[in-house]
Amino acid sequence: MLSAAVADQTGNGPNRRAFQRVKVNLHGRFMLQDRSEHSCQILDMSPATVTLYSDAQAREGERIIAYIDHIGRVEGHVVRTFDGGFAVDLNTSPRKREKLAAQLVWLANKHELDLPEDRRHERVIPKNASSILTLSDGRQYRCRIVDLSLSGAAVSISVRPAIGTLVSLGGMRGSVVRHFDEGIAVEFAFVQRPESLSQYLG
Repeated sequence: MLSAAVADQTGNGPNRRAFQRVKVNLHGRFMLQDRSEHSCQILDMSPATVTLYSDAQAREGERIIAYIDHIGRVEGHVVRTFDGGFAVDLNTSPRKREKLAAQLVWLANKHELDLPEDRRHERVIPKNASSILTLSDGRQYRCRIVDLSLSGAAVSISVRPAIGTLVSLGGMRGSVVRHFDEGIAVEFAFVQRPESLSQYLG
């Protein structure tokens, strides 16, 4: 399977197979050096590189920060441009590459096994990013919402509840579905109404 090639990081010396690209269909947003933000689509990615498809164009050598659905925050420098997008070499530590490889394995397996698609809704960056995450035992932690949609949120937080942990973000119940460097991803128990998010959207 394709995912096995992504996950294979054993053996002596550099393993080029560890950086094999995986076909995906993800959406996200990225920020150029002038701090302008743009939407993008990702159709292939490896733990070391990503190709962003967007109407906005970047310059070779430009630093890019992107937030990608199911992946989280990544950054790197543009190494190639083409009509409709550009390729980025990611600035990742060995630990971050291992995490990316695991995420890509999951995405590849999900695609190959034809698992149901997650509910997709447009993600936005909230104007009021401060919130409180409450665990099922009542413990509460201050957090910052990185991005938000009707079906979930990426949350920057100092703790890492186990995947599957039931939580409440503000008044929205859900569960932890993924970890990333800055925090966790929460999937809401049911699709929210836009007015439920109004306190964050300003």
